Amino acid sequence: MYRWSRVALVAAMLVAASVLTAGAGGATGAAVPRLAGASGPSDGRCDPLDPSLCLLPFPDNFFTVPDRGSPTGLRLHFTTGELPSNRAGVPIDPSDWDRSDGFSPGSLIMTLVPGIDLGRTGLAPITDIGQSLAPDAPAVLWDTVTRQRVPYWAELDTWNSDPATRALVIRPARDFGEGHRIVVALRELRDSSGKVIPASSAFTVLRDHRATHDPALRARRRSVERVFADLHRARVDRNDLYLAWDFTVASEQGLAGRMLHMRNDAYAQLGRGVPSFTVSHVDDNVSTDVLRRVQGTFDVPNYLTGTGAPGSRLVLGPDGRPMRTGTYHAEFRCLIPRATVDSSGRASPVRTLVYGHGLLGSTREIESFGTFANTYRFVICATPEIGLANESPTNNDLPNVLQALSDLSAFGSIPDRFQQGFLNTQFLARLLNDPRGFASNPSFQIGAPAAAAILPHDVFYNGNSQGGVIGGAVTAISKEWTRAVLGVPAINYSELLPRSVDFDPFLPLLSAAYPDPRVHTLLVALNQILWDRGESDGYAQHLTRDPYPGTPNHTVLLIEAFGDHQVANIGTETEARTIGAFARTPIIAPGRSNDVVPFWGIPAVPTKPTFAGSVVELWDFGTPAPPTASVPPESPQYGSDPHGAAGKVTAVREQVSTFLQPDGTFLDLCGNGPCHFP
Repeated sequence: MYRWSRVALVAAMLVAASVLTAGAGGATGAAVPRLAGASGPSDGRCDPLDPSLCLLPFPDNFFTVPDRGSPTGLRLHFTTGELPSNRAGVPIDPSDWDRSDGFSPGSLIMTLVPGIDLGRTGLAPITDIGQSLAPDAPAVLWDTVTRQRVPYWAELDTWNSDPATRALVIRPARDFGEGHRIVVALRELRDSSGKVIPASSAFTVLRDHRATHDPALRARRRSVERVFADLHRARVDRNDLYLAWDFTVASEQGLAGRMLHMRNDAYAQLGRGVPSFTVSHVDDNVSTDVLRRVQGTFDVPNYLTGTGAPGSRLVLGPDGRPMRTGTYHAEFRCLIPRATVDSSGRASPVRTLVYGHGLLGSTREIESFGTFANTYRFVICATPEIGLANESPTNNDLPNVLQALSDLSAFGSIPDRFQQGFLNTQFLARLLNDPRGFASNPSFQIGAPAAAAILPHDVFYNGNSQGGVIGGAVTAISKEWTRAVLGVPAINYSELLPRSVDFDPFLPLLSAAYPDPRVHTLLVALNQILWDRGESDGYAQHLTRDPYPGTPNHTVLLIEAFGDHQVANIGTETEARTIGAFARTPIIAPGRSNDVVPFWGIPAVPTKPTFAGSVVELWDFGTPAPPTASVPPESPQYGSDPHGAAGKVTAVREQVSTFLQPDGTFLDLCGNGPCHFP
């Protein structure tokens, strides 16, 4: 919602350039180390099904080993021989990845198909997701557990402009089921002349039962025969196949197990008490809307190394679960509106709102919500979303992000810090929920006689942009609130980054560190496996249904801005399909969207003007439709960015207030037409 200034972005790039130069020994034009490619790494563990680049096809059960102790029965197994090295010759350390029991539920699928023409092949584009489920679709994603096909769209890798090495990328339009095994089948793929592209000699050997002396193919035959058997059940003829393989999705425990353990362990230590907190600063009569600003810190069990500063890591015990290392002193900022005092000067307590800020933002973001808090009677509080926060010079994640771009072995520190931040958010909500928390402190008491400004047991969540992207995760694990509004949200950073203007300054830095353009999209796909622990993609299947043990059901409202430049609409809609949200209709005026069926696969809200379930709603601010390719919608071609525009619309503010009530509902205020402003 709050995009960086260009000055800050340029500064970030300069800092990053110095980091990368230092990492390369200060040399410019240094020789690029060999990447695992067609000839394979030294240990020879590349899958022979796609010899173009090690780790392709991706994701792939070839890179797993049996593990009887994991819920899926598998464990990822990468080695430094398979993973790319950076410009300084440092390979990615696979340790973080090898603790996972499967691949991301939002995994993009990637393989090289030389000469493919997507249009002549008939692969479903982003504008016609329904086409992916046609009986003769050239690509089939088969869930072997549900025995159903998974919808998708296909595109070419936009981060690699070389037509000879540009990979086919297939992205799921709804997350793959946790712990499920997915079979990928490609068939009848065609080049620009319409000719069918022949399968590789390696795959032909396996498909056609041919004898081979190649030990790699002989070792692969048994697992591929299992794939062929699954495809027979899906009514896909093996004789037509260009390529087929399988992968396993991480389990519920593999995705959220660390976070749930931290939550349960921290709450067990808290018992029936409330977190300790200290008020450090109070400002009275802040504005015409804000009576008081309160700042301070509160104590949360710390599971990170050291003090939990940027770059710290979760400390894992012998069982692989996070261990407490001390106490994290989390910051908070709260605004108490003037509406908490009635006309007679007595306290008029109000509900409370935990707020999630934008990308590399801070708790200062709530300062712009004073009028909203006063009009709709909320005390609003925030704590930094550590992992991607910039609260202060000592609590600034940007330098660590830049370091992670230069050496992706460090990337796991970002989701690790996010998970500690998720726990901090829950403890902040406990301080709002419990009358022994903030309400017991004179700084949160107003009026004459002095009384609490806060209604206990009446807390909700609202996050925007990054606060919306992680908001699904912090809500899915929350015992403190059951209703949340997520503004311009999404799941799956690997899907968002190529389509976001916010990643523009960072892609050159990644490219400088890992020069081979073939691996850029693949690296982001690998990172998603770790990112799932710290964003909603790893928690979405438990957000509005199938709650985690000991966790209540939750109801959410997703607000999407048509043509958003920072958070791609497709990410919001993928989230809506995954969580089972309903679409407010009519969605958009005819001719405005490039989609054959806008909001494909999302059922319409069944009752109007109110509805008790979870809803996704699209607002149109006149911005052009987003690009159909996986590129950011840059201005001026794509008009003004509508990313934060919904917050200025009275109807949206009314909807948020109506939704965030103990007995709240979705209230349709757009009448018989689409929601638009002005």
